[in-house]
Amino acid sequence: MQLGECPLWVPDESALYWIDIAGQAVHRHDTDSGTHQSWPLASEPGCIARCAGGGLVVAMRSGLALLDTASGALTPIASAPYDVSTTRFNDGRCDDAGRLWTGTIYEPRDHPLGSLFCIERGVLRDAAKPVTVSNGVAFSRDYRTLYHADTAAHRVMAYDFDLASGKIGDGRLFKQFSMDKSQDYGGRPDGAAVDSEDAYWCAMYEGGRVLRLSRFGDVLQEIALPVRCPTMLAFGGTDLRTLYITTARHNRPAEELARHPLSGCVLTLRVDVPGRIEPAYLR
Repeated sequence: MQLGECPLWVPDESALYWIDIAGQAVHRHDTDSGTHQSWPLASEPGCIARCAGGGLVVAMRSGLALLDTASGALTPIASAPYDVSTTRFNDGRCDDAGRLWTGTIYEPRDHPLGSLFCIERGVLRDAAKPVTVSNGVAFSRDYRTLYHADTAAHRVMAYDFDLASGKIGDGRLFKQFSMDKSQDYGGRPDGAAVDSEDAYWCAMYEGGRVLRLSRFGDVLQEIALPVRCPTMLAFGGTDLRTLYITTARHNRPAEELARHPLSGCVLTLRVDVPGRIEPAYLR
């Protein structure tokens, strides 16, 4: 991949889906047969989620659409609610009521002009959580907490969340990572997932590692990776104990890619604590 993102395990298919943002495609790997498929897109995807009844919902720069993975057909759901010359959809995932939460990235990266959006049965609304680079969307095990990261600010927030209404309440700082690149720089928070013990796993972009954090933000585990830029992770396999990690090579220095030839690959490792099956988007 150029910029791998948003791994998604679909248990009914024993398959892993993910996207290549810069490569403008959705990918699928069948873990039983080892076969690979891909679907080219007309604009950059930011995230995907499985749809109840089949297929995927894809949040692209141009807007949201349903991807029929049997035919490759794209059916528009909603247009982009922003200026596509400066902004695009990024990381996202579904809650247990079938809503898709997907944030945006403001590409000049000099002001917090991105936000977090919710699409519920085809209706798109702005959750009014300003960020520069939206990432790290995840939900606690009981769906009472919504996690949301601003990668540019090196910060993860935790918000009170009401699953029945989809309303976001008060927020608190969950984890602030160092912004000082001269010392103790361990990367900045990118994509995330919550496991079955309610721990928040976070890919640390430019940190060459993933972290497992308690619900209080304490580091429970750190896993070093053979790449510098992991982007997001997902739990999969029959026991949900295989961790899939997407990574990036797009716009990275040549010397870094020479040192880390697996940059851009999808990595896997086994973990002790299983994850959870991701909910589907309800049309």
